[in-house]
This record gives sequence, structure tokens and C-alpha cells, in this order.
Amino acid sequence: MRKRYRLISFAIAFALVQVSLASAQEKSILVASTTSTEDSGLFRHILPLFKQKSGIFVKVVAKGTGQALDMARRGDADVVFVHAKEEEEKFVAEGYGVKRYPVMYNDFVIIGPTSDPASIKGSRHAIFALQAIKAKGGTFISRGDRSGTHVAELNLWRAAGIDIEKEAGRWYQSIGQGMGAALNMAAAIEAYALSDRGTWISFKNKADLVIAVQGDKLLFNQYGVILVNPTKHPHVKKELGQQFIDWLISAEGQKAIADYKIEGEQVFWPQRE
Repeated sequence: MRKRYRLISFAIAFALVQVSLASAQEKSILVASTTSTEDSGLFRHILPLFKQKSGIFVKVVAKGTGQALDMARRGDADVVFVHAKEEEEKFVAEGYGVKRYPVMYNDFVIIGPTSDPASIKGSRHAIFALQAIKAKGGTFISRGDRSGTHVAELNLWRAAGIDIEKEAGRWYQSIGQGMGAALNMAAAIEAYALSDRGTWISFKNKADLVIAVQGDKLLFNQYGVILVNPTKHPHVKKELGQQFIDWLISAEGQKAIADYKIEGEQVFWPQRE
């Protein structure tokens, strides 16, 4: 009888553990995001605050924006958090996302060596800077990875009247890698590169690289967050994903973003259209 009682007690305890584990698994979401939100350290700051508030664990897969959106298109994420507004709007228009919410912004900066062979340091005009880099043969490192930063870079070349696919020479090196790798290469060979400010601030291997160009309105960099459409992918955790989005755009979430600083320097600012 006692043996039977122990077996029943064990079975009940085991069932409760399984329910508890299942509940814990349900209280999690996967976010496909851009590398800059991860590399800048932002998620390490805000996700524990959200977990404490909601009990929801957020797993982040950091990729270039294009890859993050592709991942979400396949239904391999619940939420996508990236920074290429046109691509995000296309993602929603195609029915892969429910709605785009602007979350925060910072800006891009053109990084270059202190020797400044293109003579652009201190300029506030990105178009002039790119034209000068090409004209004077200054080496430029492109991520070349369909990231939000790469998309912004290509838009700047077009605005500068330069067809980079046809006019790129040995001075233009497309590496197909992330922001950290691009900055490391720029540091190694004294080249120019476009970087989001957050990654630049957190980048440790600056060598003799400095900000050459900043402050141009064309360098504005906005981030958006989108729930993956559960109509296309029924397994998407829509309630939990929407809770994360609602928190990000709430006063509490916006304050958490604004409060994140690196060595006293603010990395991202709360949303604006």
C-alpha cells in the first residue's frame, strides 16, 4: 500500500514538474533582431527589466536586418526588431508582420582614420563625404550583408549619384560580415566605414579610428518592432510577443531604453516618427 502511495505521489510530483516546465517554456519568445541592438549591449540592459515585469524570457537571435526579416518570414521568430523602415513596411505589406511600431532611434556615423586621406573629418554632409572618399581613393569597408546599415549605406551612395555596383574599384571592399568585423577591418587598414552609433560607442578596438562625419539628417537611424503574423504562422506566440512590443513602446520601456548609457553617453533615444 505504501509502495503504491509512493508511486502515486511520485507520478503527481512528476506531472507537476512537467506542467511547470511547459509553463516556463510557454512564457518565452524568440526575437529576430539586428546585430546593433545586441552588440551595443542594449538587450543586456532592457531584457532583465522586461523579464522582471512580465515573467517572459526573451531569446534574441542577432543577424543583419535582411536576415532577421527572412528568418521571421519563415516563421522562425515571434517578433522582429530591426532598423530598415522600407524593408519593415514591405514585410508588413506582404502579410508577414502584423504592424510596425517605431521604438527608438539614433544615427549613423561615418568612421575613418585620423590620417583622413579623403579630407572629410568634421563635415556634417554625408553625400560630400562619400563623393570625396571615391574621388580621392580612400578605402571604404562595406558590410555587404543586407543589414540595415548596409541598406542605409547603399541609399547614401545613390543619393550621392554613385552607382556603387558599377563604380566600385579596389578602394571599395564589401566583406559580407557584421558591424564589428567591418570596424575591425577599417581599423586594420585605415579605412572608412558607415556604423550605427550604438555599435561604434561600444566598439573596443578603435585603434586610430574616429568619427569623421556626423549630424547629417540623412544619417537618421530608426528602429521598429513587428509581431510576426500568426495567420501565416499559427505557432507564433502572439500574446507574449505583443506583450513585449507593448512594453517597449510604453513609458516604462521607453525610459529603460533612454536610461541605457555607455560611459555616460546615451546610445538610443525613445521613439519618434
